[in-house]
Amino acid sequence: MLVKQISVFVENAKGRLAEITGVLADSRVNIYALSIADTTQFGILRIIVEDPDAAQNALKEAGFTVSITDVLSLEIDDRPGGLARALKTLSENEIDVEYAYAYISHTIDKARVVVRVEDIAKASEILKAAGFSA
Repeated sequence: MLVKQISVFVENAKGRLAEITGVLADSRVNIYALSIADTTQFGILRIIVEDPDAAQNALKEAGFTVSITDVLSLEIDDRPGGLARALKTLSENEIDVEYAYAYISHTIDKARVVVRVEDIAKASEILKAAGFSA
């Protein structure tokens, strides 16, 4: 399924992640998933939240640089090989994954993975045809 991902430019400084999550908490925005990639000076925090518009507004008001990106949230079997099967399906159909990260699913025996691909519609169609819930 298509979801909106919030990306936040984060200065690599003590307490910045706590500040961001505090802004979201104060705005009553629930975080479902997060991933951070960093260098010595800055990072990009990627989050999936309950209310992307509220998150974007709150973070911008707090002075953060924020963008919204469409990504796929893919349900996979929560067992060895579940992720490999999904990624193989994409690879065999020449869909490159730019990045991915997992998060907790409330469905028993299932996990959720966020994948960023160039052609979301095509990837979603291919994954659904292969039996995945995307």
